[in-house]
Amino acid sequence: MERIVESLAENPYEYLGPHKNERGQTEIVCYLPLALDAWIEKPTDGTEIRLTRRSENGIFSTGAVDDSVADDYLVAYRDSSGYVERRHDPYRYRPRLSDFDIYLFEKGELFESYTTLGAHIESREGVQGVRFVVWAPNASAVSVVGNFNHWYIGMHPMQNVGYSGLWEIFIPDIRNGEVYKFAVKSRIDGIVRLRTDPYAFQTEIRPRTASIVTELSFSWSDGEWIKKREKGQRSGEPISIYEVHFGSWKRPAPDAFYSFRESGRELIDYVRKLGFTHIELLPVMEHPLDASWGYQVINYYAPTARYGKPEDLMWFINECHLNDIGVILDWVPAHFPDDDYGLSMYDGTHLYDHADPRKGKHPDWGTNVFNYGRNEVRNYLISNALYWIDLYHADGIRIDAVSSMLYLDYSRKEGEWIPNQYGGRENIEAIDFLRRLNDVVHNRFPGVAMIAEESTAWGGVTKDTAAGGLGFDFKWNMGWMHDTLEYFASDPIYRKYMQRNLTFSVWYAFSERFVLPLSHDEVVHLKGSMIGKMPGDYWQKFANLRLCYAYMFGSPGKKLLFMGNELGQWDEWNYSGQLDWALLHFDMHRRLSLFVKDLNRLYVDSPQLYELDCSPSGFEWIDFNDTDNSVISFIRHSRDRKNSYVFVFNMTPVPRHGYRIGVPWRGKYTEIINSDAADYGGSGVGNYGSARSENYPMHGRPYSLNIVLPPLAAEIFRYDGEE
Repeated sequence: MERIVESLAENPYEYLGPHKNERGQTEIVCYLPLALDAWIEKPTDGTEIRLTRRSENGIFSTGAVDDSVADDYLVAYRDSSGYVERRHDPYRYRPRLSDFDIYLFEKGELFESYTTLGAHIESREGVQGVRFVVWAPNASAVSVVGNFNHWYIGMHPMQNVGYSGLWEIFIPDIRNGEVYKFAVKSRIDGIVRLRTDPYAFQTEIRPRTASIVTELSFSWSDGEWIKKREKGQRSGEPISIYEVHFGSWKRPAPDAFYSFRESGRELIDYVRKLGFTHIELLPVMEHPLDASWGYQVINYYAPTARYGKPEDLMWFINECHLNDIGVILDWVPAHFPDDDYGLSMYDGTHLYDHADPRKGKHPDWGTNVFNYGRNEVRNYLISNALYWIDLYHADGIRIDAVSSMLYLDYSRKEGEWIPNQYGGRENIEAIDFLRRLNDVVHNRFPGVAMIAEESTAWGGVTKDTAAGGLGFDFKWNMGWMHDTLEYFASDPIYRKYMQRNLTFSVWYAFSERFVLPLSHDEVVHLKGSMIGKMPGDYWQKFANLRLCYAYMFGSPGKKLLFMGNELGQWDEWNYSGQLDWALLHFDMHRRLSLFVKDLNRLYVDSPQLYELDCSPSGFEWIDFNDTDNSVISFIRHSRDRKNSYVFVFNMTPVPRHGYRIGVPWRGKYTEIINSDAADYGGSGVGNYGSARSENYPMHGRPYSLNIVLPPLAAEIFRYDGEE
């Protein structure tokens, strides 16, 4: 009993609740540290049985009672204020964790662990309550604390089930919405730490940090979308992503947030109007620091309370699906922050990370690196990815900072990292984790897209795991992004020396399945906004930006544009503000938005631009050697070789008349996009809607077009056959 009082008991069920005493008689023992006096009540007839205080520290017992008393009773006590509390006895309900659950968890294969660990509302013998399970193998005792027990540490000690490090208790009479934490006493240093539930489905909004008992309940109506998702997100389908930080897309006030229900409908309508196929949300998992943009996660299973309740996010995703919009969630399994209520030193040890800072500390962010070699940690993360797909119907998971996971020496100097067992720099445990993650997701949820933000030349990121790859569906093409932005930020007079920036990426464009990102990372930290990067005067900045976007939509790869880029926002993105929506009152900004809309429409409606996105047969250079004029041209093919688009880019402000490019077929080429059109804010120079091939060989082709190239403009021609 002293171990109960001192928060040292790993097996409180051996001492508390109904027991047989030395004489074989039934006796009920309770730990009620706040009680002045206490008794047992029979709910059937109101019979009271006094509880006798056995110690000054709150141990009470009935003495011998009839066996029938133990079948159903309430524990009642009066505290120092005179308040009387009546509850069913938690220790009448034994733990339910099975040996098989424990085996799978320790093996790292309890992939639906979110249905077992955490807080789950249950009914036992007609009594409703909450079953709590938490992993803390280096704890000497764990208890649940909350308003229901006045946050008294040790009042509800948990059972270390089979001494597995999985602690469990069923607490009756508490319900949905109850706030709680785990009080974890370390066997290493004896310190009791109040911890959030790693599997909590909901938490309080910052700065409060308690977990909230939550029964997830939502009526989904997106069955048709889920059925067609398997083929709708493949490499041969159109994917155009609008990347969103939900909290700063729109705000009701500077220090307030809209919930997903409050502004979600407006966002969906906006994205649908612009023609994007997907929304990618910057991390919506609970995080303490607004300035982290969600990338320093504490509660991996809880949507941030900033944007409402979990059901609000479910509603938003369901509505996206009903409007034919997929939802990709950013996810951060690379690292977690040091906040003292979270995963860091959870049971007084480096439970989720590495003790050696050369493996366990991220040098750039000061965060903790997950220990991918530990089965239970791997299980936690894989289960988490499955959770967002299973319970929230996410269509894709974009994994942040994959490069930092793959390399043991990432951002570390010599002597600051530990080689792997073969003496190399590859993080073999992380590689195995990513392969296992992708295999499990693809096996359980075919059609869900796994996307890697990987910035190095690591080979085989999107190759199947069976062939030695990492198994992702897509990879962000960071090289394309860097080269493209460097080129378009340069003055046109120097672009003839930089043409390689545009041509080089094509040589590796089909080595992986790529997403071309113009993401949030490129409009922060003094990098300037997209329109701000562009050279020239006011008109030229918009012309350059339209040219840049046309180049992205013409290039092989799926598309991603961060919110605000479609507006031509002058300021860098500010997470604490909102987009500058007033810009849509200005003509050039409104016309830029129209241009993005028309690019999306063309992209989604044109197999030429996506059907062979990841095959070299879908792309054909016409000419990349005209550096003096800074002009490039190429063809995008569909499987029907004559169903093709010709792209021509004039990267200077000099209009060029009588410019000739070679084409493979005789006939009419209709100008379907001209970024210099007056509708888009351009000068209106063009080819009167079409051009016809001439029997004039050029660029190794039997025919050619004699066309006008508008200044700082892209032209897209559709081959319409012979007349």
